[in-house]
Amino acid sequence: MAIQIQNGDEQLLNMVLEDYKPFIKKTVSSVCKRFIYESDDEFSIGLIAFHDAILKYNHQRGSSIISFSEVIIKRKVIDYIRKNGKIQDISFDFSLFENGEDSSGVTIDQIVSVEEFGKQEEARKRREEILYFQEQLAQYKLSFHDLVEQSPKHEDARLNAIEIAKKVVSSPELLDYLTEKRRLPIKKLEKQVNVTRKTIERNRKYIIAISLILIGDYVYLRDYLKGRLEI
Repeated sequence: MAIQIQNGDEQLLNMVLEDYKPFIKKTVSSVCKRFIYESDDEFSIGLIAFHDAILKYNHQRGSSIISFSEVIIKRKVIDYIRKNGKIQDISFDFSLFENGEDSSGVTIDQIVSVEEFGKQEEARKRREEILYFQEQLAQYKLSFHDLVEQSPKHEDARLNAIEIAKKVVSSPELLDYLTEKRRLPIKKLEKQVNVTRKTIERNRKYIIAISLILIGDYVYLRDYLKGRLEI
C-alpha cells in the first residue's frame, strides 16, 4: 500500500490515514502521557508525521512501516513539544531502553532533552509569575520583605488570615474597595468576620497578599498554597 500511495494513489492514502487513526492516537499518547483527541494539535502533528512516514518508507531497509512510522511520529511530536513549550506530564520508563534507544528508535537523549526543557520552561514561568506578583504588591506599597517580616507566625493565625482574604474576594463591595483604593477595608471587614480589628490590622499585609493571589492568575503560587485556598 505504501508503494501504491507513493505512486500517487490519493484514494488509498485517505483510506489508510483514516484506518490508522487509532494507531496514531496511541503513538502520540505514549509521548504526551495523556489521552489524545483528534482535535488536539498533537494529533494533527502525528497525522502529518504518519503521512510523511508513508511517503518516505523504503521496505528494503528492513523495518516494518509500523515501526518506521512510530519513530517518525514520536520524533515529530517531541520536536513540537519542545518548540512550542507545550509541556505536559511526560514520564518514561527507562527500563524499556536498550543500547540508548527504545524499541521504536526514540533515543534517551531525546527524552531527557524534552524533560530538561520542561523543567527550564517551568522555572521560567515561575520566575515570571513571582516578578509579576512583586509588581502587584508594589502597587499596594508592599514587598516580599514585608510579607516575610509580618506574616502570621502560627498556623491557626495564618488560616484565619486566609479565611479573611476569602471573605474579601467573595464580596464585590470589599473587593472593589481593595482594588480601587489599594487598601484593606478594615472597618467593613470587622463587621463580617469573627476577629478583632486589631487582629485584622496586624495581619493586614498578609491578607492583602493572599487576596491578590486568589483573584490573580497565579498558577504556581496557588499550587503552593493548594488545600487552603478553595473558595
